[in-house]
Amino acid sequence: MEQSKLYVGNLDYNTTEDELKSHFETKGVQTKSVTLIKDKYTGRAKGFGFVEVESEEAIQKAIEALDGQELNGRKLTVNKAKPPRERGSGGFGGGSGGSGGGGGRRSRF
Repeated sequence: MEQSKLYVGNLDYNTTEDELKSHFETKGVQTKSVTLIKDKYTGRAKGFGFVEVESEEAIQKAIEALDGQELNGRKLTVNKAKPPRERGSGGFGGGSGGSGGGGGRRSRF
């Protein structure tokens, strides 16, 4: 089953999940869930989030109704969310490049 999620960007940092949900629903878009992304260290909002809706039709309706519309003084960016990237074992960690030990004494004989 294909995901029915929207990316919502350019949010005011003080926007709440309830405000965003309400804004979508005033435009006739029913939401299943709303998640605002926050910095994991500070807990502050990052200015974007994701809204899950019922169907592909709801995605199109939301984009048409809400992309470029204002919420809390900011013009929203509303797009279909891209699937999350897989996090591979990418360039860091592991391996034994072997730069030798050291510090041992060597015999002088």
